[in-house]
Amino acid sequence: MSISFPGFESKQFSVNSIDGPIEISYLIGGKGPPLLLLHGFPQTKAIWSQVAPELAKHFTVVAADLRGYGASSKPHGNADHSTYSKRSIAADQHTLMKSLGFNQFFLLGHDRGGRVSHRLAMDFPESVLRLMVLDISPTLTMYENTTMEFAKGYWHWFFLIQPEPIPETMIGANPEYWLKNHMGRHAGTGIFSPERWSEYLAGASLPEGMHAMCEDYRAAASIDLMHDRDDRAAGKMLQMPLKVLWGEHGLVNKCFRPLEDWKAVAIDVSGEAVPSGHYIPEEIPATLISKAREFFG
Repeated sequence: MSISFPGFESKQFSVNSIDGPIEISYLIGGKGPPLLLLHGFPQTKAIWSQVAPELAKHFTVVAADLRGYGASSKPHGNADHSTYSKRSIAADQHTLMKSLGFNQFFLLGHDRGGRVSHRLAMDFPESVLRLMVLDISPTLTMYENTTMEFAKGYWHWFFLIQPEPIPETMIGANPEYWLKNHMGRHAGTGIFSPERWSEYLAGASLPEGMHAMCEDYRAAASIDLMHDRDDRAAGKMLQMPLKVLWGEHGLVNKCFRPLEDWKAVAIDVSGEAVPSGHYIPEEIPATLISKAREFFG
């Protein structure tokens, strides 16, 4: 049973994709301009439980599970990893928003959801009015500038991309140990409520869920980079205002320059470090609410 937010409706939407029907689980609530929230790895839409109800006082908030996560469909990945390319996952979310009558909307993504948001804004620039990403630099930038410090800190980037079923089998032997090690090293596990932790553990414990998460990373190290390089070669830049927030205690702050990194792919960039680690929506929800209200108006 996935977490619900006060005042939100829990719904499912079926996307007819090239990979077959994909069920997208989402929560919707509030009034005002539409705002889509996209979570990261290895989490679900539950990351927004402290943020979405407050934002719903000012926006019509849609918090969705990405393909492969939470209560959304988890198809087996194709050999070229296109099933979990950010292009495919972004198209799911764009179709969902259009089905709700939102041809234009605000977009906020954390971690992997930020990467999906980047691709959604690139592929459907007419739909995204403003974009906020949390604790990431662009995928291509991060891979091309990998250092020893980054590889040691984000070793899961290089573990999860190993061929199927190597990481799936190893994580499947003890999913709770994996989850505590992975999430705990960023900020400790105390920031996650028992309900949220239970939902995250359920996803990591499900074989098809863990496979989908690995495919998300395999796509990021292969087909996603092709798409990003195509954008770069074509001189494509994000035109909408983009704001990036990153945790001052996190590895992105240590290893990258998020403002400069995003200025290489977007023309109107602002942002700042915030007093947090990686899990901004769960570590400092009040700060994020304030920053989102300010940016999205």
